[in-house]
Order: sequence, then structure tokens, then C-alpha cells
Amino acid sequence: MAKVTFTPALKTEYERLFNSCIIPPKNLASVEKLNEQLIGNATRYQTVADQLGIPWFFIAVIHNMEASQNFKAHLHNGDPLTARTVQVPAGRPKTGAPPFSWEYSAADALAMRSLGAKTDWSLAGMLYQLEGYNGWGYRLHHPHVLSPYLWSYSDHYTSGKYVADGTWSDTASSKQCGAAVLLRRMAESHQIEFPDQPRPTAESSPLVVNYATAKSNDPTAVKRAEDLQRWLNGFPGVFVKIDGVPGEKTSTAYKQVTGCYLPGDSRS
Repeated sequence: MAKVTFTPALKTEYERLFNSCIIPPKNLASVEKLNEQLIGNATRYQTVADQLGIPWFFIAVIHNMEASQNFKAHLHNGDPLTARTVQVPAGRPKTGAPPFSWEYSAADALAMRSLGAKTDWSLAGMLYQLEGYNGWGYRLHHPHVLSPYLWSYSDHYTSGKYVADGTWSDTASSKQCGAAVLLRRMAESHQIEFPDQPRPTAESSPLVVNYATAKSNDPTAVKRAEDLQRWLNGFPGVFVKIDGVPGEKTSTAYKQVTGCYLPGDSRS
């Protein structure tokens, strides 16, 4: 399959989609559970990450997408480690003898794609590598659908997917949480940072709301809080859940941008 070039326009698209990504409440618990499992295995991912110079969370979300976090399966495609891969890419790893350790196979899966310390691991660069890991079929042949491999479980994706190799359905919907959505929630929870997301600086006076740990019964107050959260999300390195509750994480992000916490925050 043809490869898509990582252009400045594509970089801007990835950043825009990630910064505007919203995880609907109905999907949030599932995303949280997946991320808790991934973060719980961060040390194991870090072992391979240190070997190749790759962010551990990139390996983690690939593991979720390709093998449902099963450490008895190849990172290449989810085939069992008891033999070389059968599905595409077949016959991996080419060296060594089965059964393979997960770490050995994972390193092979990443190295065969020339992923390493010299790869662009910026936010957009990571999303580009994730989409390429799954293939460019959505972008090249069905551009009206954003790849569910990245955006499933978010407001960027509703339906449309390959139900088999080369077989497309506009009505079928992915049941798997997208990799970019997992990363978005990790960023919102301050579990990860991207190297190209510098500390933000304010250039205009923001909307101000009072600190609160529960959603207001006043729809106007909720909307103001959501507007503030959207404003904060417009700054590089700031990822806030848009839930209308101007609590600790929103106040922390507000301080990042303005230098002070929200009114009413005891940390002021």
C-alpha cells in the first residue's frame, strides 16, 4: 500500500484533531479501564522503549490495538508467541526460535518499521506513525471517515470500517477504542507528555469561572466552564477534559496558562 507523506498540512490536521477530541461520557469508563491496565504495565513497555528510543506509551497503545494487551501475543499482529507470525507481516521475527519472549518480538515489530530514537515523536509525528502502523486505507480510499484505529470512542468517529481485508462497510462501526483516544485521556490525566508541547503562555484574557468540584445545576455556569476548558485546550501542552466541572485539573491548567489558579482554589 502507498505511504502517505508527513507534510506540514498533515501535522496541523493531527494536532487539530487531537486538541479538539472529546470522549463521550458513555465511553469514558471503558477508556479509563484500558489506560489503567496500560499504565500498570508501563515498566514492561519501558524496557523495550529504552532499548529502541521509543516512548513507552506509543508501544502501549500499539499493544492494545494489535493484541488487546496480551503479553502472549506478537506486537506485529496479535498472533501467538509460540510460533512465528502467520498473519501479515508473516514469518516474524526472522531470527531466534519460538516460543519468543514478548520483549524480543515487540522489539522486532518496531525495528522492522524503522522506528527508533531518530523517529519524530512529536504529538503529530506519533499519530502519523500510529495511523501508518494500521495502514493508510481509510485516508487513501475512504477519506470521509477518520481512521477508527486512532479515533474510535471519540466524537471524531461514528461508523465506517474494513470488516475484512479489502472489504469496506459504511455502516459497520469499530468496537475497539482508538489509539489516539487512549493517548488523549492519558494526557488529560497528566500521565504522559509530548516533547513538542511546551509550557503555554497566555496571549489574551481568558474567561474566568470559580473553582468547583461538582457540576453546577445552572446550565449557564456549566457552559462557561466548558468554554473555559475549550479555551485551555487551545494551548500546546494543555489537555483538559471538557466536562463543565472547573475542578483541580482545570485550575492547574489555568495556572499553567495564566500563572494563577481559578478563584476559590485553596492552592491560590
